[in-house]
Amino acid sequence: MSLDKATVKKVASLARLAMDDEELERMAPQVSGIIDWIEQLGEVNTDNVEPLSSVVDISLPLREDKVNDGGCVEKILANAPESTQGYFVVSKIVE
Repeated sequence: MSLDKATVKKVASLARLAMDDEELERMAPQVSGIIDWIEQLGEVNTDNVEPLSSVVDISLPLREDKVNDGGCVEKILANAPESTQGYFVVSKIVE
């Protein structure tokens, strides 16, 4: 597929790229080559190929999912400028 300068200019404007005429002339064959390569990939038979999330067949180690309260209220509130009864104190904001 051969793209002309006007098509490349439109694609560049859609991508929010500013290009002068010299750059458009230089980019037209490169973009055409990319489109040709994508069309070539579309011809590959992938009927019996399973979808992959990764090319490496490794299962990730997972931790046991336990619900807890964290148990570190004192450590968290130590960073607060002001706290009371186990909670952060923030100023009231009314608009």
